[in-house]
Amino acid sequence: MMTGLFISELERTFKRKKTAAVLVVYVGLLAFIWFFLFRMGGTSFFDAAHDVKIDSLNSAPLFLRELAFVITFIVIPMFVADSFNSEYTSGALRMVLIRPHHRVKLFFVKWAVQCLLVFLLLSLTWVVGTVVGKVAMPHVNETMFLGGQTVGTVGAFLYSLKFYGICFCIFMTVISIGSILSVLMPNSILSCVATIGALIGSVYVSDKLSFFFSVTDSVFHELSKSNSDFLVNLLFPILIISLIINLFVWKKKEWVG
Repeated sequence: MMTGLFISELERTFKRKKTAAVLVVYVGLLAFIWFFLFRMGGTSFFDAAHDVKIDSLNSAPLFLRELAFVITFIVIPMFVADSFNSEYTSGALRMVLIRPHHRVKLFFVKWAVQCLLVFLLLSLTWVVGTVVGKVAMPHVNETMFLGGQTVGTVGAFLYSLKFYGICFCIFMTVISIGSILSVLMPNSILSCVATIGALIGSVYVSDKLSFFFSVTDSVFHELSKSNSDFLVNLLFPILIISLIINLFVWKKKEWVG
């Protein structure tokens, strides 16, 4: 049953013109970022105060830095609004829910598909960033990340995996927050605006939530620490709480009335 729901959700997602358009634009942005970084002389930034030369080992995280804002504030709000709000307001979700599908299963299927879309974008970014580093940037045997960490080829690969993994966890949390607001808002435009507003507003709630606004800068800083409890003490609790709220809303919402 879950497999059928998952395949059905995937089909509906990729049949939407907006999904295809966003994916095409994102691929175009990857090419533009490649050109832009060349124009900048192969220079990027860990954050506003620390610039860095792109090389064959550090290129993948720095490529994502240039695109994380787009994923956070454009791609995810649009995808989530399409999946969670547009189907509800258009009545398409009612056609799914009149069948004997458990609401909780349907929510997790929709959430998982959104996470899969973002995972695919991150995988594409990692591949392109790595290839660009290998073929177009200076070849080095060692590179340095924020905090003075000097690593070799294996260390740089493991750093990139951790970097992309933490970013993915943040994006999953953004998807969870966006799904709550998409269900509560009366239309998809307002749900997009509400999601973006919540992410920006989180900076004013607490400095510790600034990772929602500046994803990669925050991850660079967390990885520069010898001992970071960011995932366990902050991100994962927010993710779990947002999923619990989602389940509560989905159980209480009148979908087919």
